[in-house]
Amino acid sequence: MTVKKQYARREFLRYASVATLTGVMAPVIIPRSALADEQRPGANERIGIAGIGVGRRGGEIFRSAAKHPKAQAICVADLWKSRAEQVAKDTGCDAAYQDYHKVLERKDVDAIMTATPEHWRGLVCINACLAGKHIYGEKPITLTINEGKLMEKAARRNNIVFQTGSQQRSQRENHLGCEFIRNGGLGKIKEIIAANYQSPWLCDLPAQTAPADLDWETWCGPTPVVPYNIDLFTPRAKPGWLSFRPYSGGEMTGWGTHGIDQIQCALGMDLTMPTEFLVEEGASKLIPPVYSKAESADRGNEICGNPKLAFQYANGIRVRLGDANWGGAIFVGENGKMEIFRGNLKSNPPEMAEEVLKKEYTTNGHIDNWLNCIQTGERPISDIAIGRRSAAICHILNITRYLGRSLKWDPEKEVFIDDDEANTYLSREARKGYELPEV
Repeated sequence: MTVKKQYARREFLRYASVATLTGVMAPVIIPRSALADEQRPGANERIGIAGIGVGRRGGEIFRSAAKHPKAQAICVADLWKSRAEQVAKDTGCDAAYQDYHKVLERKDVDAIMTATPEHWRGLVCINACLAGKHIYGEKPITLTINEGKLMEKAARRNNIVFQTGSQQRSQRENHLGCEFIRNGGLGKIKEIIAANYQSPWLCDLPAQTAPADLDWETWCGPTPVVPYNIDLFTPRAKPGWLSFRPYSGGEMTGWGTHGIDQIQCALGMDLTMPTEFLVEEGASKLIPPVYSKAESADRGNEICGNPKLAFQYANGIRVRLGDANWGGAIFVGENGKMEIFRGNLKSNPPEMAEEVLKKEYTTNGHIDNWLNCIQTGERPISDIAIGRRSAAICHILNITRYLGRSLKWDPEKEVFIDDDEANTYLSREARKGYELPEV
């Protein structure tokens, strides 16, 4: 039976069922699990979604998606059981698990949303791809460069719609501004200024008593098991795992993936990367501090914003990490200057941005784009091939800072050129039992 006939038959059965019950031929939204086992939900089917890692950001995006008319919240998983149960209750899910594999085993789950800590992101996403689940993965999508390559490979293998959570791509001002620059509106680009994002540092916080229903050893996952501490477990605290190197790329990946992604988009470089990563002359490598007690991120950020960095594309366009707003960039061209960040578009002369913003661009948001693409089979606006490269640039900037010297990068082979030491940073050794699966 052809795909066209399969879909025609499914539409007939759906309408016929309604006619039998009501006497009226009218469309109805029913869960995909009640339908024939086709690859992709149809236009009138609700997409069964699940959340994996539903803490600060994960809970936020899952609650939002659960309200979408095209989605049906099915279940959640989180290593903190009471948190999983609360989010499940809030969203009308039928189950809350601590083991995310139970989510992937469910036939009524079409897609997952995940915002685990970054050291868990690769395992969850690759296993979800191999289980045939579509993915909305919060940025930064990876902890290492090689993880991203495996994610894309796994997604393509099973025709997964994989949206990276770089939601600025779906914001009107960002979209129009990037399009304007990409189409030559600024003329030849002379310079790009990004923010000076900080690299992560090290953690040796004292042991505290973990919540009774938190599986802390599993939270450590691929990393060595260390004592629980609330200022490690919390994403942003004093200072939180987002600042610590075993679990994150620091603000370089946390906010940097937003800003670097805008540069990639505006330059039309989505599927390639820069070729040179540069440190300022005379700089030495970063020696990160070790936090042994609770304190703000201020001291670590002051140290880990050095050495100052830049990177350059094969076409000669150079990006300097300087004083731009976090999450955006300043583009200096022949025809003026434009700044894009977080739903803002500014220019000099001002009328340039004013004219750009007169253009029509309608968006219902990043999650809506993802759900639509699950139904149509199209690539989402921030596909994994795009998101992983934006993250990889940030990882390379961190590596450049760790080594304290300029590096050359091959965007095709995705390796450092003639630098064995730098290439050791492409992946990380995982704790036994938490290795990435074969793809």
